[in-house]
Amino acid sequence: MKIIINKTTKLILGLGNQALIFSTTNLSGFDQMALDLNSLEQTISNSEIILTLRFYYWAGDWLSIGYHQKEIPTHWEKLLSNGEINIVRRPSGGGAVLHSGGITYALTFKKNYYKILSYEMVNNWLIKSFKELGLNLQYGNLQKSTITSNCFGTSLISDLVDQDGFKRIGSAQYRKKGAFLQHGEIQTNPSQDLWFKLFREEAPPKVNLNLTNDEIIQHLSNSFQENKSKIKFKNMSIDEKY
Repeated sequence: MKIIINKTTKLILGLGNQALIFSTTNLSGFDQMALDLNSLEQTISNSEIILTLRFYYWAGDWLSIGYHQKEIPTHWEKLLSNGEINIVRRPSGGGAVLHSGGITYALTFKKNYYKILSYEMVNNWLIKSFKELGLNLQYGNLQKSTITSNCFGTSLISDLVDQDGFKRIGSAQYRKKGAFLQHGEIQTNPSQDLWFKLFREEAPPKVNLNLTNDEIIQHLSNSFQENKSKIKFKNMSIDEKY
């Protein structure tokens, strides 16, 4: 089965030795992957861009499959043909992720910032941020795992699980020309019905924070910028020109 991943969407990034944080977008999976890859290309080619961070939603229900997932189950193809799910391939690794009711983040950065923006540092930011909101997260316990059909079916040490053992955040990276793209999905309120149809298991329950996803994103964005006084941040929309 061929899954298209290269729909062209232009993302305009700024200059001035900055970290760029983009406003939330609600687009198709093809557009979102194109924007993430374009952010990576700009991070590679523009010496003045330190990093980019983007939070977004998906227009409709989408399943993104990892770069190394070569085949998909037959029942996924049926759900696709019935219009119950859309499927797109990520450039990053890992297993399949359902994007329905949650928050996706995409972080790009150059190799020389790896010690600052490694899985551990990013996860520490997420742990701290969600603790402030009332959700306790901790690292998964698996050092290594084979690629599974459901990314959220296993919890690696690069993943984050809640106090009840439900995996809440899964992350994966893609490296190109000395730069990284890191994808992460935050499962706040996944579709129970669609999750079961796809993975034949129960979905994590809705997080009990009494906050909208927009409010969660705002807190994550603010906390990311805290204690980084040496970095100049600029908030942008994806179509902003200057």
